[in-house]
Amino acid sequence: MDLQDNTPNPFEDAGPPADVWGNRSARDEARNLDKWGVLLRLGFFVFLFIASEYLAPLLNWAFGKLVAGTVGLCLGGLVANTLTMRIFDRRPLSDIGLEGSRLSARNFFTGTVFGGGTAALMLITPILGGVGRIVPKPHSDFQWASLLFYLLMILLAAAGEEMIFRGYAFQILIEKLGAYSTLLPMAVLFGLLHGANPNATPLAVFNTILWGVILGYAFLRSRDLWLPIGLHFGWNAVLPLFGVNLSGFTIDLTRYSYQWDLLPLWSGGDYGPEGGLLTTIFAVAVFFALLRTPIKPQTARIALSLNEPDPLLLP
Repeated sequence: MDLQDNTPNPFEDAGPPADVWGNRSARDEARNLDKWGVLLRLGFFVFLFIASEYLAPLLNWAFGKLVAGTVGLCLGGLVANTLTMRIFDRRPLSDIGLEGSRLSARNFFTGTVFGGGTAALMLITPILGGVGRIVPKPHSDFQWASLLFYLLMILLAAAGEEMIFRGYAFQILIEKLGAYSTLLPMAVLFGLLHGANPNATPLAVFNTILWGVILGYAFLRSRDLWLPIGLHFGWNAVLPLFGVNLSGFTIDLTRYSYQWDLLPLWSGGDYGPEGGLLTTIFAVAVFFALLRTPIKPQTARIALSLNEPDPLLLP
């Protein structure tokens, strides 16, 4: 009979369970990845995303600008993440934090309530203060089908942006550079790219950077994409329902429009509330609310360092 010594070796780094990565060799390969391996993956990721943007004119021709902008963004995120992960690491897309579970649904719901609730509160406050009002629009036509279609498109766009800015590239940088060394640069990139939107202002870019920090921090708290996707979706879904512009774009959904008795510095002007100081104030508020809210994290499968306790991520 063969006797096997199962006594653990105290000098061996057992690391996280093997099922975190699927196998130990994949885990060790990721941790030992040199800077050229990281740069190669990031470069390929960016190349795929840029290449996918060439689908936008075709989608615009076939389905219109809204579908081109939202579905195209989601396709770009799917293609860049899926192919980079499969080619270099033989990983499923779910490893970036898209696992389906009750906790995933709870995090998505929490994010949607936080994002949508913050947007609604920001627009209700001026009404209560007598400096904002909702007025009927003449000759407007509301349809439930259009509203549901809009919500679906906004969800796809939110998921696409989160896969691009908080997906594989973001997470592999966290593992190599650290969470806080990655969060701010990616938030700045997120904000600067929104500077190309219609009527964008320096304050609008700053507010988008601030939201990039919030969304990145949401990923650090939940270790999945469902919480930031919910935050992003809830915020973007509610703003046009009040009749205001969304990131410089006018989306006509309801029979009403929002009128301000405030300077553009506060209201955001033609860019929408995201270009004003009201968004700055409420974004800071939602960050501190998120900071204090208990969030049950999932297991990070790429940024393994997040699985270690961090006092800054505790409520």
